[in-house]
Amino acid sequence: MEWIYEPWPWYVSGPLIAATMFVLLYTGKQFGMSSNLRTMCSVGGAGQAAEFFRFDWKKERWNLMVVLGAVLGGFFASTYLSNNTVEINTQLADKLSNEYGINSAGEAYMPPEIFAMENLGDPVVLFVLITGGFMVGFGARYAGGCTSGHAISGLSNLQIPSLIAVIGFFIGGLIMIHLFYPLIF
Repeated sequence: MEWIYEPWPWYVSGPLIAATMFVLLYTGKQFGMSSNLRTMCSVGGAGQAAEFFRFDWKKERWNLMVVLGAVLGGFFASTYLSNNTVEINTQLADKLSNEYGINSAGEAYMPPEIFAMENLGDPVVLFVLITGGFMVGFGARYAGGCTSGHAISGLSNLQIPSLIAVIGFFIGGLIMIHLFYPLIF
């Protein structure tokens, strides 16, 4: 049972992801998490207000089960199959501690220095969370999918727009972490 607590190596997890994608391709389905936001809005009646939400959402019910499975699986794994620590590079842990005051790096999934409830009272933190959440949600829909959807599904379907999106995600991530993150924090 100890092996399940450790991260799985690429040669196990990679082929499992690839096998899942082959099954989806074979059955004519496309995997994506952000597309479920559109489906849930359509189920809730948003099609009455916007053309974007007018589609046969019943064909996408299977993907809603993927979301439910991800939520339940994440809860089950973190509660029962984890030692609740994250192994990170010691240089990164030192940098987080020395430069950003995050001393629990490597000890918790969600460091309390960032994610504690009392931090939500800080207007700057609230602004960053709300603005960042809106930008991620809007960007995922505007780009036609989220990072994992483009990187896993789009690339496995050999879609050129997904390749362009993934390159853009990497460039945007590098710009954010090297230019903007130090200014914000």
